This record gives sequence, C-alpha cells and structure tokens, in this order.
Amino acid sequence: MTSRINSRHGDVSYDVKVWSIRTYKGANGTTYTVRWSVAGKARPETFKTKALAESFRAQLLSAARRGEAFDSDTGRPISMLSTEPETPSWYEHATTYMDMKWRRAAAESRASIADALATVTPAFISVDGRPTTQALRRALYGWVFNTAERKNGPPPPDLRKTVHWLERNTFHLSALDDPSVLRSALETLATRQDGQTASTNTFVRKRAVLYNALEYAVELGYFPTNPLSRVKWTTPKATEAVDPRVLVDRKRAEALLAAVAAQGDLGPHLVAFFGCMYYAAMRPAEVVELREADLVLPEEDSGWGDIHLNASAPAVAKRWTDSGQRREARQLKHRAREEVRPVPCHPRLVQLLRAHLERFGTAPDGRIFRGRYYNRRLSESVYGRCWQNVRVLGLSEIEAASPMARRPYDLRHACVTTWLNAGVDPAQVAAWAGHSVAVLLRVYIRCVAGRDEIARKRIERALEEDGSDGTEGLA
Repeated sequence: MTSRINSRHGDVSYDVKVWSIRTYKGANGTTYTVRWSVAGKARPETFKTKALAESFRAQLLSAARRGEAFDSDTGRPISMLSTEPETPSWYEHATTYMDMKWRRAAAESRASIADALATVTPAFISVDGRPTTQALRRALYGWVFNTAERKNGPPPPDLRKTVHWLERNTFHLSALDDPSVLRSALETLATRQDGQTASTNTFVRKRAVLYNALEYAVELGYFPTNPLSRVKWTTPKATEAVDPRVLVDRKRAEALLAAVAAQGDLGPHLVAFFGCMYYAAMRPAEVVELREADLVLPEEDSGWGDIHLNASAPAVAKRWTDSGQRREARQLKHRAREEVRPVPCHPRLVQLLRAHLERFGTAPDGRIFRGRYYNRRLSESVYGRCWQNVRVLGLSEIEAASPMARRPYDLRHACVTTWLNAGVDPAQVAAWAGHSVAVLLRVYIRCVAGRDEIARKRIERALEEDGSDGTEGLA
C-alpha cells in the first residue's frame, strides 16, 4: 500500500520486505550488502563491516515490525529521515555509561558493572571476523570497561588489536530497539562462559546493568522509552533463603573458635574476628574495619556492650579501587555515608574483644584486626585459609564433609537465626543485621525453627477463648 502523508516525505509505503545480508569477497576486501524492498522496488545498501550491516538491517526490521511507514523515494523508514543525529555505537555508549557510573560507584560495583557490560557486549557485535571469546573478555573486562585504565593511556599491546576491532564493529545503539537483538542479549546474559546456564542471581544482576545502561540512553534522548521493557522474558525465581544446613549452634561455634586459637601464631589474632560474626552478625568487611572507638564495653565481662558500626572495607581487585589497595573503607552496605548501625555486644564477645585488645592492641589508626605485616587490612585469603583448617579440627568428620559453617559468613547467618529463634522482633533483628525486614524474612525463612508449632498453639488458645470448636455453620 502506497499513500501520500505529507509534503516533507512524499510517497510512503507499508509494503516492506527485508532479506538476509549478502557477503561479497573481492580483491579489495569483503563487503556486506543489506537488501530490502519498498513498494516492490529493491533497495541495496553496502557496508564495510558486518556489524554495521547487521545494525542497519536491525533498524529496518524494527521499523517494519512497528508498522512504520517507509519513504518510497529513499527506501528508508520515516524515523531514519529525521534530522536528529545518528545514535552512537554500543561501544561508545557503554563506555560513556561506565564513565558516568565510575566516580560514585564503590570498587565492588565498578567490577560488577564492568562484568555485566563485558558479558553482554558480544551480543552487539558482528559475528564475522570477531576475536575469540577469551580475547574479547580480556579486552572488555580487562581494559575497555575500566575507566581508570582506559583514561590512563592506550590499551596494552596484547589487547590493542581486539580493542580497535571492537571500536569499529559494535552495533549502533538504535539497533537495540529491535526486540530480537535484545532477546539475543538476554540469552547471552543467561549463559556462562563455559556454556552452562548462569545462576538466577547472576542473570538478574547483569540484566539490571543492561536495563540501567538503556535507561541512560533514554535519558540522553536516544530512545523514547527503554526498549528492554518490551521484551517478554521469564526469569526463574532465585533461591535467596539460607540453607539451614550451614548453621552452627553455640556449642559448635565455640569448638570452632577454640580450633582457631590453636592455629599457630596467626590463630589467636582471629578468634575475636570470627567471634564478631557469630555473636554480633557482622559481615567480614565490617569486622575488618572495626575500630576500638566503635566499642562500648561494660566494666564487667559478664555484661552486655554495644558496637557502633559505621564503615566497611569489602575486598575487590586492586584495579577497581582508587587507592590501588584491595580494601578501601566505605560506608556500610545499603547505608548512607556516616550512618551508624548499632549492634548489641554479647558478654562472650565482650570477653573475646577485651582479651584481643589486651594482647594485640590496635593498628595506628585504631583498627582492631590487621594483617600480620605493616598493619595492613586483614586479607580474606588469610582468614579464609585459616577457616578451612579450623572446620576439620572443630567439627566431626561427618560435619566437616557437610555444608555446615562452610564459609566464615555462615557464622553471621547463625547469629541472625539465633536472634529470630529467640523471639526478637524481626524489625529489631533487621536493624541489627543491616537488612530490610522484607529481605530478612525472605533470606531466613527456612532457618526459623518451631514457629509453625507456636502459631498452631496460638490458634488453639484463640479458639478456646472464643468458646468455639470451629465447626459451627458447617453442617
């Protein structure tokens, strides 16, 4: 069907067909031709790279699927005749997005965003002549999406060829308006490098980065709405709940702490470290940054104290931090800067902390726990290796072969579970643990013991007080 819609574009048609790309290998190199027809008239367009050809073809298909009119004179969709500037390539947009995020993002977030962008980018590049998967990963994660390294100079010699290929061969951003292109991207995010299916949590995290990058494109005026919102994709539900098998009771926890103390010269330095996780539900990154000034200890070891948490130092590769150190002090997880989270200090933890301070003192900046040399922050590899030895000594052979206390973090899970099972109000537990109530209940729902029995007894008491056996009106 051909009609006249206005004087600016003249005749337009909705009779559009788009064919596959034709590849021609000549003496001067390979070219790629996109072929389509408008109102029965063939329209070829030739490109030097397959990525550009695929990007242009995707734009034509997207316009045709939307039912957009095509100009009969030029063969282009009306939207492509706009005087608006051409959209940038995915490479240009993704690096701009990474630069925008870099300054305010924590080191862990920087690495996570770069990982997601490096994973999805191969879905937006030409298949023809592309470097190996390993070469792409090294270039994208190792240099392209690291703002500090990219702005510090040209890529390293071993990455230079791949980076220059990427600069020329990613789709134009407008090609991502095609649902089929984004569906391919989601398939890429859902697949690990070894070809296995990615975990639900990994997929959700990486999809969120892609969505946010496209939201930034909307903000810059490249799309009217986020094109990813139009793609129907069912994400399997993630299992966030803690496995009850990882939990330890107090008897086993104390046996593990005793095994820590027996670990040569290093072990005694770490007893209170692990104790902070079991008795105060602290994250390892929070314990690493704990200072003597954060403690309010009672005069007697038999009393309760308080801990005022205000900083965390998560571990991440040096290349993602501003200082070049693996750990950088930052605000608490999910908290604003300078915000404090009070945590009760159990009498047993009071004893452990006081004994530690009396024996080892603190680092010059007041940190309670430190590496063995030069007062550096405690390395996760150091306490991680210690913990693996401790499980063999502190648990039975059967328990050591099970998931019980598999990671130091499981001590925190055991503490939170203890608080909930003791009947502490979930809102209070959430505040102490640094969770929202919704997350707390979702994560620990499988670890709360005996709550269903308590609920049944309450229902029975309510019915007895009501004087009804619940059968009235059922006959």
